[in-house]
Amino acid sequence: MNTTLPVITGIGSVTPYGPLAGLISTEASLQPSAITAWSTPGLRRAFLVEPFRPANIVPGLKTRRLDSLSAWALVAASLALRDAGIDLNLMDRSRIAVFFATGLGCVELTMAFYQSATTNGWAGTDPITFPETLSNAPAGHVALFHDLRGPNVTIGSKSFAAESALLQGASLLRHGQADMAIVFAGDTLTQAVYEWYEVAQLLDPACFNQEPLPSAPGFVPSEGVVAMVLESPGRPASRTYAALGAGRWASGGDASAGVKQLLGDLQPDFVIYSAPSASGSLSCLARDLVGERATIFPAQPVAAGMGDTGALLHLLLALSKRPGSGQALLLGTSAHGGYAALRLELR
Repeated sequence: MNTTLPVITGIGSVTPYGPLAGLISTEASLQPSAITAWSTPGLRRAFLVEPFRPANIVPGLKTRRLDSLSAWALVAASLALRDAGIDLNLMDRSRIAVFFATGLGCVELTMAFYQSATTNGWAGTDPITFPETLSNAPAGHVALFHDLRGPNVTIGSKSFAAESALLQGASLLRHGQADMAIVFAGDTLTQAVYEWYEVAQLLDPACFNQEPLPSAPGFVPSEGVVAMVLESPGRPASRTYAALGAGRWASGGDASAGVKQLLGDLQPDFVIYSAPSASGSLSCLARDLVGERATIFPAQPVAAGMGDTGALLHLLLALSKRPGSGQALLLGTSAHGGYAALRLELR
């Protein structure tokens, strides 16, 4: 066991499983629910976050003017800090970084802002709303609420936003540029986004009926935010979920050769898919990398539905079901030939 690697000590999430600190209980199979927040031409389903009052989870939280993504980020990050047992009053807050990954950003208020411009003209839009449309607003709110003064980075990287946030957060700790990082990733699902998926014919047949999830092309859209506390080794922690080793991502090239170079002589016991779908090509890649001995945790529909930011939820679900400790590989590929890989020590 390498005792010098950055470690995950806290987890918080706001997902279709609800707002939770720590691991998710996944004994019951999660099925998509019918959309009622807006009118649809027929039955439409998705993995949705059930409405809740953020202040009931995190006392003192004020979210009335915030996009849902910012509100969920505040709750998830606060739950992750709570799960890690962190007392921020005992820490140098200028040494705590924030990394946020998103594919669509604060699309809820962005849509509302442009709709108001269409109705009232640019002079009639609400100037208070505009700052909340920026993709880095959730990271800013987390930093402001907890008075965190370290590096603050928002990442929008096609296919690998969440993996990139994990890698950059771990790199910052490994180079001594921070003592702690809160890494979180997620997106919200709105009517405009869902309708675009439908027009583009990207949806799974399960979106249009009550049947269990089939093995078919397409995906069921999902939403939520997952946050993880990364720390430099040394602080006595109540638990360590995993240590983060080397990683890399590339927008193209030979995924098999790149990941084999990353692994070196390491033979993972556990492979976690963080790809948009559990495709046959990804399965072949995993077997080419680790052979038949490794346990493969396939892509989960609820996480795959989050697209570019689903890797943190994939990792959380895998940690919830993991077969004990060992060496693991978080692995994702894209339809454009890119890949992302991160070595982990499960503890």
